Amino acid sequence: MAAARSPSFCPGPLDRRSWLTVGGLSLGALVTGPGPTLAGLFAAEAAAPGRALSKDFSVILFWANGGPSHIDTFDLKPDAPAEARGPFRPIRTNVTGMHITERLPRLAKRADKFAIVRSLHHTRAEHSGGSHRFLTGHASVAANLNDSEFPDLGSIVAKQLEGRRRDVPVFVADTKPYGSGPAYLGPAYAPFMHSPNPLSSTGNNTYDPVPLYLTERGRAGLLVSRDGAVTLRRREGLRQALDALPRQLDRDDRRAAFDRFQRRAVDLLAGRRTREAFDLSREDHRTRERYGETHWGKSLLTARRLVEAGVRFVQCQAGFRLSGPVGRITTWDDHSVNADVFKAYDERTPCFDQAVSALIDDLYQRGLDKHVLFVFCGEFGRTPRIERQDASGRPGRDHWPRAMSVLLAGGGLKMGQTVGRSSARGEIPVTRPFGARDLLATLYHVLGIDPKFHLPGEGRPLPILADGSPIAELV
Repeated sequence: MAAARSPSFCPGPLDRRSWLTVGGLSLGALVTGPGPTLAGLFAAEAAAPGRALSKDFSVILFWANGGPSHIDTFDLKPDAPAEARGPFRPIRTNVTGMHITERLPRLAKRADKFAIVRSLHHTRAEHSGGSHRFLTGHASVAANLNDSEFPDLGSIVAKQLEGRRRDVPVFVADTKPYGSGPAYLGPAYAPFMHSPNPLSSTGNNTYDPVPLYLTERGRAGLLVSRDGAVTLRRREGLRQALDALPRQLDRDDRRAAFDRFQRRAVDLLAGRRTREAFDLSREDHRTRERYGETHWGKSLLTARRLVEAGVRFVQCQAGFRLSGPVGRITTWDDHSVNADVFKAYDERTPCFDQAVSALIDDLYQRGLDKHVLFVFCGEFGRTPRIERQDASGRPGRDHWPRAMSVLLAGGGLKMGQTVGRSSARGEIPVTRPFGARDLLATLYHVLGIDPKFHLPGEGRPLPILADGSPIAELV
């Protein structure tokens, strides 16, 4: 795939006064400008119709952009021919009859706390087309689209649940997936992102993994981009800079220019809950060690802190930097020309096993398991055959939307089970086949969102989902 041009970033840290005009946008542009505005989101609540919503329910989506291999993770086929099954062997879990890859021994001990759906499928084999199909429930007209044609899951949540939380963003993400976005809902319903990378919304698959946790770059000040991405930065310290913001507004004659919705937008960005949720230094070192001082460990710990603070939808891309000899990608797009698929899993799975197991433990130990749902999936599975297109002859797997697996934990759903079954080689579902809309209907169900609710589309109101039903075995 063609690499996109590297984005330009604002050079250098900002002081407390210059943040008002960072990136060519004034504070007024943040809250009233023609681009994405938090103020617009707040103002919309007054006109929003009443909805029967679940109280404080949240979803954490760990999005494996590129497409993880179901056959090498949660739906192994040990009796398939060698050219299909791969080198990994299944191991028993603490749930009778459930087996997962030997590369995930910690998760195997927690299988009673998660469920695996092994019979999802759809028909879009392109990355952005598949992501669009999976995250919106609608087929896109374009095959390789950067931005979605229908609102994605997170933007629907931001729209429908916007009135439920007043001191933190409804929707937080690390960056925007390829083929996703708020579409006709408008940029006010894009996620709150502190350090997004525009390359994540293109066909580029070698960009550095984007952290959900704050990095030094993310602590240099406050940046509002044209894409609605809010970057928390600092010079002398995030806390000091944000604490100074309300005081500055009190002193500045700009205060008179803000109406109540505008004031609320600023209060959210400078508010205690938002900044504290991102502050991992507030966590005990033993907790951080459980998650691991890795990109995934720190990101999933931040996700847990965000939902505890009241964020309703957290979306985190599961990017991972492979070592040079193993592959050139940071996504899960393990074609032979991109990576040695099996060595890639050797490198990824220890971090994944530790971080996801720690999050699942926290969901249950901290009483979050009834109202926080963790979901791990990508846009499709991988081929039930091993390909060797690379000149080196290394193994890889190609795109395969005809069968895939999804892991879910918590959310008050029925855990400790597998739902559906794929064929002997993992090619197609043979029992309980589900489409993307069924999984989305399940998520909307627990969030208290009516998938038949009509949103103001382009030209006419459109339902959130045209069809699909919650997965009965889970709910």
